[in-house]
Amino acid sequence: MDKKIITIGASTSKNSINKVLAEYTGGLINGAEIINVDLNNYEMPLFSLDVEAENGFPKGAIQLNELLDEANGFIISFAEHNGAYSAAFKNAFDWLSRIDGKVWRDKPMLLLATSPGERGGQTVLDIALGRFPFNGGKIVGSMSFPSFFENFKNGEIVNEPLKSDLLERVKDFQQAI
Repeated sequence: MDKKIITIGASTSKNSINKVLAEYTGGLINGAEIINVDLNNYEMPLFSLDVEAENGFPKGAIQLNELLDEANGFIISFAEHNGAYSAAFKNAFDWLSRIDGKVWRDKPMLLLATSPGERGGQTVLDIALGRFPFNGGKIVGSMSFPSFFENFKNGEIVNEPLKSDLLERVKDFQQAI
């Protein structure tokens, strides 16, 4: 049976470069079913203990949590909003952690971030690298992908050293799943 890998571009932007990078990276995995998650498909109110007490867990959070159960690994590429997670990702993460504190189920993760700038979302990536092990994240690789629009064109990475770097991380991830 094929392994199931979930990719998440941690943004709700319809033109998310992080969604592009996550799905591109998922496409480099051999012999696995790739499930590309769009956070727009999992509606949930702003996280609040009061909302949880009054209404329980939102349907979108329950559905996303069930999907995470099926995965053998995760590829997430983070949008950086003011140096942190996008509001949509943080909200989903907050709800998911209330359903199951081990959000990532001790399964292998490849964490990425990109932006139009030279740091490529390094600040938000650092936050995830520090946080996810406490939520069941078995991080087997990470990479900040700088200057997205200069280094990724026509559906391909055009910067050879960056492409080589990513392929090495994909290889490590593939071995871990």
